[in-house]
Amino acid sequence: MDNLNGIAAFVRAAETSSYVAAGRLLGVSASAVGKSVARLEEKLGVRLLNRSTRRISLSNEGALFYERCQRILADLGDAEAELSHLAEAPRGKLRVSLPVIGYRIILPLLADFTRQYPEIELDLDFNDRLVDVVAEGIDVAVRSGTLTDSRLMARELGPFAFAIVGSPAYFARHGVPATPRALEGHACVRYKFPTTGKLQEWALQRAEGDGGELRLPTALTCNNIEALIGAAAQGVGLAYLPDFIVRDAIARGELQAVLGEYLAYSSKFWVLWPSSRHLSPKIRVFVDHLCTHLHFSAPPPVP
Repeated sequence: MDNLNGIAAFVRAAETSSYVAAGRLLGVSASAVGKSVARLEEKLGVRLLNRSTRRISLSNEGALFYERCQRILADLGDAEAELSHLAEAPRGKLRVSLPVIGYRIILPLLADFTRQYPEIELDLDFNDRLVDVVAEGIDVAVRSGTLTDSRLMARELGPFAFAIVGSPAYFARHGVPATPRALEGHACVRYKFPTTGKLQEWALQRAEGDGGELRLPTALTCNNIEALIGAAAQGVGLAYLPDFIVRDAIARGELQAVLGEYLAYSSKFWVLWPSSRHLSPKIRVFVDHLCTHLHFSAPPPVP
């Protein structure tokens, strides 16, 4: 504790260039500040402050030590603030950005959350656009894929795989593709990223002797995964979709998965929030709730 007092005295004296001013900030006398700094210098074996009759200033060694000590005091302040936040009841509006398909995985978890935290008002935005979390004032975002924004903190929610699916009626008319190359003889419905307008690639391992660029005949493109599911179920063509959103349709016999042995690619969902030294209670409990209760089961079996 004496070391901590010495560090606080040293930092305030360096900031104000005055023992008197540092003492006012710390609620002690100028003499007490000077003695604390002197004891710290004696322990370290270096001079931290240059003294004169008019002012004090940092020595070369003191300038190096000052930067470290500033961080130490800031971290202590953050720890105190975080502990005080823990005692607060989570409340207020929570703005959450989710992909359109997020309702399938997030909504089933919200009834328990709202019962547990009735003072939190959820404001959900289902949109496949890549939002700027910081600029748009979003509290929490759920995203998949690779994370690139260094301004955000993140926790992994879970991995998921992809499936290629079509309706039984479609396969009855056009046959079932046995290899990725056979897709060139089938109609495909493709997802278009709203932010870039690019079509999503179908990540497929190739069969032996099945090299060369794979050209997928495109019957339909859209920027809404729910529409792709509907198009595939209506027999428009084959779709490449996250496995968890077509699992129920496969179980009901509305869709059939193919080429599962060639689908090795998987992705992850993340929950993100703006990087901040103080994590607010409403964000903390929402992130913890998702990480605790959101589970992705095994991919659907491939006939």
